[in-house]
Amino acid sequence: MILDLKKFIAEEKAYWTELETALEDLETKPGHRLKLNELKRFHYAYQRTSADLAKLRTYSSEPNIRRYLESLVARAYGEIHETRQKPHRLTPFHWFFTVFPRTFRQHLRAFLISLAAMLLGCIFGGFALGIDPAAKEVIMPFTHLKGDPSERVAKEEGADDDRLKGAKTYFSSYLMTHNTKVSIFTLALGVTYGIGTLIMLFYNGVILGAVAFDYITAGETLFLFGWLLPHGAIEIPAILFAGQAGLILAGALIGWGRPVSLRMRLRKISADLVTLIFGVAILLIWAGIIEAFFSQYHEPVIPYAAKIGFGMIELIVLTLFLAKSGKERSI
Repeated sequence: MILDLKKFIAEEKAYWTELETALEDLETKPGHRLKLNELKRFHYAYQRTSADLAKLRTYSSEPNIRRYLESLVARAYGEIHETRQKPHRLTPFHWFFTVFPRTFRQHLRAFLISLAAMLLGCIFGGFALGIDPAAKEVIMPFTHLKGDPSERVAKEEGADDDRLKGAKTYFSSYLMTHNTKVSIFTLALGVTYGIGTLIMLFYNGVILGAVAFDYITAGETLFLFGWLLPHGAIEIPAILFAGQAGLILAGALIGWGRPVSLRMRLRKISADLVTLIFGVAILLIWAGIIEAFFSQYHEPVIPYAAKIGFGMIELIVLTLFLAKSGKERSI
């Protein structure tokens, strides 16, 4: 069969877009129901798209269009033959324990890229401080990190009074709002086609790597993990999720050759972006509470083993939550 591909796409694209729009409404709006005339149009668009897919299966030079149509047909088939009762409303409990982890797993590749960017920053930060100790003045963002680690540890461990007495709530709320702003900014930088998001992740990695190198080479590894793990086990992944969201936004803007309008691509990911950034905000609330009320207290007040153990438990629970929560049970 000889197929004029450009003419074929121009004639059939409207039906693909119509089917995708209807699917978006069905998938993102709980309780949405199609009227009779809309059902007829939906079924016609489904049949037309299925027929177009059959025509393109032998046209090996356009794998992207073929995959796009396969996805549309599969989603439409699932909606037509769906027998389970859909929830009429989305409860916060269901959203956090089902929708959030599912969304994370759906965009795992973006998360891995986010993680890689931060790890590269960590390596660079440690390397830069190793070859030029004077770089600490430039790299470290806070005054208390620019001094000698051993002197800080001795001061922290020898403090007789509670330096956050009467200010824990303020400090905790400051951490929550500051880190949430940074996360939203990291997501928003996805509009730079992901470049700004990757720079933010890399920069945060540079700071983390430099701090870790500074304290480990000073022989204060136990203090470092006891200080960072309780809140960092949640805070650092939350920043990575924000980077994940920014990269998802960047992917939608780029399009990667998909024959779908920018408006439709942005509409398709909008719910996922909201889910991820709200999940980040919830995690950062927990991290802010832990940092103000737990992480800032060291031996002899709280043993480092207890703090490290607590942080490891948090990290394990978070990993299991993201990997397992919200999965469909097999019958």
